[in-house]
Amino acid sequence: QVQLLESGGGLVQAGGSLRLACAASGRTFSRNTMGWFRQAPGKEREFVAAISWSGSSIRYADSVKGRFPISRDNAKNTVYLQMNNLKPEDTAVYYCAADPGAVSMISEAKYWGQGTQVTVSS
Repeated sequence: QVQLLESGGGLVQAGGSLRLACAASGRTFSRNTMGWFRQAPGKEREFVAAISWSGSSIRYADSVKGRFPISRDNAKNTVYLQMNNLKPEDTAVYYCAADPGAVSMISEAKYWGQGTQVTVSS
């Protein structure tokens, strides 16, 4: 089993930045794809970004492309989401996911974090 722990959420004004981190522990020997999802109140969970183990495959939602670069440090078993130029519509609980499959299949991830709240004030 793999445990995922998100951190870095908080309250920020529109236009500000936050960096989310997701640290994996447990059975981390597999070279997992990792990604981020978010869920706002009253809305369905939506894909944000994902990155393969090597970093050679990266995918972003159109709503965050160019604003939220994703990266990872495999030595630290950690994936990051740098959230820039935050907008009120980015307010959501952000969840980390990990799966041995491809970036395109991250929505079916085997492992999920508990979520971290991001609130963007206008």
